[in-house]
Amino acid sequence: MAASPFSATSTQTSPFSHSNSFSSFLGFKCRSRHSWPFFIRTSSTWHSRRSLSIIRSVASNQKQTLKDPPTQEDGLDSFAPDSASIASSIKYHSEFTPLFSPGRFELPKAYLATAQSVQDMLIINWNATYDYYEKMNVKQAYYLSMEYLQGRALLNAIGNLELSGPYAEALRKLGHNLEDVASQEPDAALGNGGLGRLASCFLDSLATLNYPAWGYGLRYKYGLFKQLITKDGQEEVAENWLEMGNPWEIVRNDVSYPVKFYGKVIEGLDGKKEWIGGEDITAVAYDVPIPGYKTKTTINLRLWSTKLASEAFDLQAFNTGDHAKAYKAQKDAEKICYVLYPGDESIEGKTLRLKQQYTLCSASLQDIIRRFERRSGGPVNWENFPEKVAVQMNDTHPTLCIPELIRILMDVKGLSWKEAWDITQRTVAYTNHTVLPEALEKWSLNLLKELLPRHVQIIEMIDEELIQTITSEYGVEDLDLLQQKLKQMRILDNVELPSSVLELLVKSEEKGPAVDTIEETETSNEGIKPSDKKDELEVEESETEEKVTFEPDLKPPEMVRMANLCVVGGRAVNGVAEIHSEIVKTDVFNDFYGLWPEKFQNKTNGVTPRRWIRFCNPDLSNIITKWTRTEDWVINTEKLAELRKFADNEDLQSEWREAKRRNKIKVVSFLKEKTGYLVSPDAMFDVQVKRIHEYKRQLLNIMGIVYRYKKMKEMSPDERKANFVPRVCIFGGKAFATYVQAKRIVKFITDVGATVNHDPDIGDLLKVVFVPDYNVSVAEVLIPGSELSQHISTAGMEASGTSNMKFAMNGCILIGTLDGANVEIREEVGEDNFFLFGARADEIAGLRKERAEGSLCPTLDLKK
Repeated sequence: MAASPFSATSTQTSPFSHSNSFSSFLGFKCRSRHSWPFFIRTSSTWHSRRSLSIIRSVASNQKQTLKDPPTQEDGLDSFAPDSASIASSIKYHSEFTPLFSPGRFELPKAYLATAQSVQDMLIINWNATYDYYEKMNVKQAYYLSMEYLQGRALLNAIGNLELSGPYAEALRKLGHNLEDVASQEPDAALGNGGLGRLASCFLDSLATLNYPAWGYGLRYKYGLFKQLITKDGQEEVAENWLEMGNPWEIVRNDVSYPVKFYGKVIEGLDGKKEWIGGEDITAVAYDVPIPGYKTKTTINLRLWSTKLASEAFDLQAFNTGDHAKAYKAQKDAEKICYVLYPGDESIEGKTLRLKQQYTLCSASLQDIIRRFERRSGGPVNWENFPEKVAVQMNDTHPTLCIPELIRILMDVKGLSWKEAWDITQRTVAYTNHTVLPEALEKWSLNLLKELLPRHVQIIEMIDEELIQTITSEYGVEDLDLLQQKLKQMRILDNVELPSSVLELLVKSEEKGPAVDTIEETETSNEGIKPSDKKDELEVEESETEEKVTFEPDLKPPEMVRMANLCVVGGRAVNGVAEIHSEIVKTDVFNDFYGLWPEKFQNKTNGVTPRRWIRFCNPDLSNIITKWTRTEDWVINTEKLAELRKFADNEDLQSEWREAKRRNKIKVVSFLKEKTGYLVSPDAMFDVQVKRIHEYKRQLLNIMGIVYRYKKMKEMSPDERKANFVPRVCIFGGKAFATYVQAKRIVKFITDVGATVNHDPDIGDLLKVVFVPDYNVSVAEVLIPGSELSQHISTAGMEASGTSNMKFAMNGCILIGTLDGANVEIREEVGEDNFFLFGARADEIAGLRKERAEGSLCPTLDLKK
């Protein structure tokens, strides 16, 4: 058999330098991106009416295709459908795919029919990819994320299939424009910020580079929320992205798994644990194909939706009129996938979030394990599991993968604790996305005990393993140091040390000077009797006696530190920018770095140049292709360096300016449609679009705009024109529904805009516009037309950022702090092409101290 790009024994090296980061990130060897053609047609005039026969033909030809993988020359280019066959396919779906009733071929119907015709082609490639993975039993990466901020799929899919032209021509024949049809697609409401956007970019790049990988997430019915801007600021309403159906997803009713909550753990005579009783729901798979660019590889994003089995419906209660009781269990199951990040101020909200996280982990791991067993063929060798499976946790939300994998291996598959723990540590890896303490998740131990009792037992075992490792590493000679390390590194926070460890400390204490070894126990919710503790530790000091008798209500709550669990249970920990990864090692997880330095690595975030230049900015894309004389830059951005030799070329500069102006005119039209404000395309477009948060400092930006406005008002009209460049300040982003301060910032920005934009003295010299409901599709309009972009988060607090990359890729100058990926962008574009702002990360602590002492003096006078 010809060597496969997925083969574990393949020694071909990828021609793309950035693929090496994927290799180490996922634990794969480098593989060639050249692939066999998945797309197969039966004739040169492919038609959807014959889709069933085509699929049968593909199925019958699979064995031959896999035995002798064709070369790249035999691929899609030779079989690409023309505009006539595409138009026939679209017409077929408009008539026979039952998403709309028969009637006029208007835009909504045109979009759904067009999407279905694209889906036909994706499914062929998708099934062939999946079958190849199965046959070759490749090592596969599984990316678990609570968010996927995909954006619209239509233009991306036909662009990756290299069918944008034929589809545009087909729709013209049917009386529609491709852009108008594409605008009918709602953004998938599966994410909110950079976390979700990164996940989606990863899937796109994994498919493009021919890596065998799947994504796993949840299918949120109402998303985070749709943002409305009113006179009162931000208001939230439920997303309606599924209201007209989602043509990109395929429900897999035959792929479902049970997920349990509550109940109790019993132990059999053989010592085996069993989790019984409680509340059982069902997770059902919805699959979304993710096509690669100029390759037939089409990977999968599997989303879980939750429901209750029909037999669990309380028909008796319903017939007696107690409808609420009859529906309760069903609604409790369904609401798990209603909303992304439900408010967690209440215990109900916390419980729902924890249910979401466990549903993602449990259903995904059951699916992964079933696939591993099926591909193994005969008897399963679990020792090979890490050789065939790589699980990547995108932030701490999927942390429960660690105890869940151990639970399945021990309680269901019969492995020992040692075997299950070793396999888990070699399978799972963790991406950290934050240095903010409040974002490093902690869950109440009591809540976990109630909801997931078996997992708490496993977490306690992991915690004890960690304690033994720390004790072995640091010894018991310096008990102060040991106590400090235990306090910082333990998974269970404010929980009494295991008795075996206490005994060790007592023996060490008898040999050396007295030390406070009860610090850990005084924070426990278990409660310790002073007399018992005295007998056990033989401590007679009155000071220690007083510590032991602290009242329970003064004790901090027992918590589970999920980030610590990720580090301990995973084989690797990565930050998402060079400076962030250094902070992770020197600050956030410094104690763990000292223990396991080999675990820590950097993987700077990235964005796909397909969506963020090639498809959303075709004018600039054409210029780049013209001057570099190749389209290779779309998959190898290092080719963009070819433009350096033409930097001073007046023709290139003129074309660049014309493209930017055309994009700005699109932004003008968009802002008028969405906000009612009319701005001048001759003004400089100054943009800050990102999640609203205090550390991202939208407040600082708008305060600067207020200062500019006040200075303008103090000047005569001639002075204003002489001293100020016309500027349109554009904001966008969502404030979390319960984040009061962030919502106040949104209100302040919109109020400033209402004042400035209606001031006849200022006119077009200054405009302030807040774009409602910022999402990927909005970004695809704003970013190509921007000229200055603000990335001014407090240094050391932004993990990476990805919008900074998108703006830079589209010819926008950045003003930013030395934070996140700004550092690396500045190195690439040169210091002269980056406006450096604010203090450095190593200066922040000193400035905060000065402020606390009252010695920090502001440089601007805003009192006038």
